[in-house]
Order: sequence, then C-alpha cells, then structure tokens
Amino acid sequence: MSSSPASLFSDWLQDLGVRHTCGYSDRQYARMPFRTLFGLSKLLQSYGVDARGYAIADKGEIAELKPPFVAQTQTGDMVIVERVGPDSVSYTTQGKREQARLDDFTDAWTGIVLLAEAGPQACEPGYRRHRFLEIMTRLRDAGVWIALAAVFGYMFVAHGLEGRWYTVALTLLDTAGLALSFMLVQKTAGVHTRMSDTVCGVLQEGGCDKILATDASTFLGIFHWSEVGLAYFGVSLLTLLLYPDRIHDLALINACCLPYTVWSITYQRFVAHHWCTLCVGVQATLWLLFFCYLFGGSFSGAWPPHISFFALGAVYVAALLVLSKYSNLIKYLHDDNDSDTGSAETD
Repeated sequence: MSSSPASLFSDWLQDLGVRHTCGYSDRQYARMPFRTLFGLSKLLQSYGVDARGYAIADKGEIAELKPPFVAQTQTGDMVIVERVGPDSVSYTTQGKREQARLDDFTDAWTGIVLLAEAGPQACEPGYRRHRFLEIMTRLRDAGVWIALAAVFGYMFVAHGLEGRWYTVALTLLDTAGLALSFMLVQKTAGVHTRMSDTVCGVLQEGGCDKILATDASTFLGIFHWSEVGLAYFGVSLLTLLLYPDRIHDLALINACCLPYTVWSITYQRFVAHHWCTLCVGVQATLWLLFFCYLFGGSFSGAWPPHISFFALGAVYVAALLVLSKYSNLIKYLHDDNDSDTGSAETD
C-alpha cells in the first residue's frame, strides 16, 4: 500500500466496511473520466454497493441523513460526511479528518448527496487476487529493507563503530539527516506522503512547500538543496561505515557546511518569512554532527587536509550530479509503486 493519502473512494469503502485494497480502488477512482457523483455511484455498483444520489431542498434535513455519505460542495469537491451533530459536521476530505460548524458546512454544501448501503456480499472485484498482490508487494519491499539493514549492521559491527559513543551518534545523525533529506527530495519531486506532510507541519503548516517553491531552494539554479543534503548524508554514512579511519575528513567537510546552515535559517526567518521544518531539521542535524566530531576528537589530524579529503569531496560532487540527473525518478518510482498493488486487469 502506498504511503500517500488514500482516495475519497477508498476512504468511503473503509467507512462502509467493504473489503477492498487501496491500491486497486485508488487506481479505479483515478481512472474515472469525470469526478462526479454519478461516476462514483457507478463505480460503487461494481463493488456490489447500492448507491443513490439525492438533491436535498431543505439543507436543514442533513441531520436526518445516515452517515457516512458523500456531499458535494459549491466548489465541485466531494467530501465524506462522517457525523452530523447539533452544531458541527465531521467530514473527510483528501484523506484528512476535518470539522466545521453546521451552518458553515450547509452554506458550502450544494444540497446534493450520494447515499450508499453495503450488503454483506459487497466486495472489490477480484479482491483475493488483488489482496495477494498487495501482500507480495509489501513482502518484496520489506525484503529490500531487511537486506539493507543486515548489511548496515554487519559493517557497523565489523568496523567497531558500536564501541565509541560518538561514532554511534554520528551513524544515527547521518541516518536521520538522510531520512529528512529524502523527504525533501520527495517534496521537490511533487511526491507527498503522510510522513513528510506531518513532519512539515510541525513548525508551520505548508512552510516546506512555500520554501521549496522559491528560487533559494536551488544551488546555481540547477541543484536543489534537498539533493545536496541527500548526497551529503548518504556519502557521509557510507564513508563512516566503510572507511571509519577517514573520520577526520568527514569532520572537516562537515565544518565547511556550517556557513550554509546560518544562511538557510536567516533566509527563512527574514526573507521568506516561512519555516520549512525539514530544512530546519537538516540544519540542526549538521550542527549536532559538528559537536559529535568536535567532542569525539575527530578534528585531530584533519588540518592540513590530506589528499583523501579532496578525493572524498569528489565523491560528494559525483553523488550530487547523479542525484540531480535522476532525482525525478523518485516520482516515477512512487507512482509505479502505487500502481503495483492495483495493476491487475480491470474486472
């Protein structure tokens, strides 16, 4: 199952208690030529769900309708009404639970609703096959991470990184920075996930999207800073795991990155007037890495820089160039992963 928000169709099937897979159901919903209540009712009928549309003349009768049902708004959007109380309405829109005052909701509502009732036999066409495919896809994805974790664990122990507090901290911080940077690259590529949206909303709702839409989100107008971060943390982590004796080179390169953190925070505070939680997290991680290098004695022997320092710098540049060229594949792979769980032929 994709980590992206489920469609309105999948959310409603969940509320109705209809057996379904999000991948296939979201795919069918996306294939609808027109996002209308009529099209939604026809799609529901293929699942064995009886659905009928009504135009309610007196909007005050909304309290008499049995939720969950789909209501159409004045803007043409559709929302799933979960509960109607004396003074408020709870509903789901774009995968998020919202609540509005009853008067405000009825003002925004066109009076058109789609009511549905699912019998005990209601089910997604080809459910067993799609469910099997979904499970196998999850096992495949889990297998990749299990294999990577095994290799990671072996290198961590084989090079004795677990025996020093600062190398343990450096490993954890590089991993955290890698995760934050990857979420930033996802957002830059137009991929939104529940995890990244949740993290981005910590400091300011929508702040990450606003910062990433500015010219300052790129370096030289070509490289996204998110790609720079992903290259930095990825190469740093691999170097630490494979060549821990070059830790003084890593420390020196980290120190060279700190002026950027000052510029980034200053820009967000005084120029953009928006906060990107993921960006701030990356800057904080760079400073935490610096203090680990400092108090772990990693700067000893770092100056003057050795030839290995410049060789490592070339690796960073090469990684950045590759990421910049192929980072758009992230959106393709995300979309392809979404279709994997629903790629069986339409029944």
